[in-house]
Amino acid sequence: MARTARKLLETASARLAPDSRANRLVPRIAQGAAGLGTLAALALEQRWVIAADRRSFLHLAERSVSEPEAAAYFGALAEGEALAAERLGAFAAACGVDEERAQGHEPLPGCQAYPAYVAWLALGGAPADVVLVLTANFSAWGGYCATIGEALRRRYGFTDEACGFFDFFAEPAPELAEQATAAVQAGLDGGRLDEARAHRHGRLLQSYEAMFWDTLAQLEPSQDRS
Repeated sequence: MARTARKLLETASARLAPDSRANRLVPRIAQGAAGLGTLAALALEQRWVIAADRRSFLHLAERSVSEPEAAAYFGALAEGEALAAERLGAFAAACGVDEERAQGHEPLPGCQAYPAYVAWLALGGAPADVVLVLTANFSAWGGYCATIGEALRRRYGFTDEACGFFDFFAEPAPELAEQATAAVQAGLDGGRLDEARAHRHGRLLQSYEAMFWDTLAQLEPSQDRS
């Protein structure tokens, strides 16, 4: 029986789901134990990630002109990154980050490996493969954002506006999910999707995501590391 896109997306998300113990920082934020300086670093690094990912998604949309379903998905992602960027400023300000500090920030290599690999995928990845990879990755990211958004309110006293960046990614996006399903199905029907190749890309992307969080976790006091 032929694989369906919906089943393939579910399988990929399950296979690529990170180990629940792999992320040391999000549990600290959930407990209110992460320092404000670490939260500020999260905001500053995301400023770079969002800008880079938006450019990558726009390039993917341009490359996918012959695959309209994938092009629509990547275009929607690029629009989403622009909206997220608008919300990021309030979080950064709540962490004490002003524009001068933001402009002078030197990005951390361990945090920027993720968008660098997304850019690599944007240059040469098969569009249908990349749709599958990103959709699986976003599943974990959305869960992290939901936890952080709740913790920032309960543990740190942040306003709804300051939590808007995380709320945006935590909210269900049924239209985007449908676009992903259509793009993956078109890739399957056209023989343009290679599941083994996509899984390889997905494993690397999840590793770089883990590196992002681990790099930030290392900013916490050494005695609190495990």
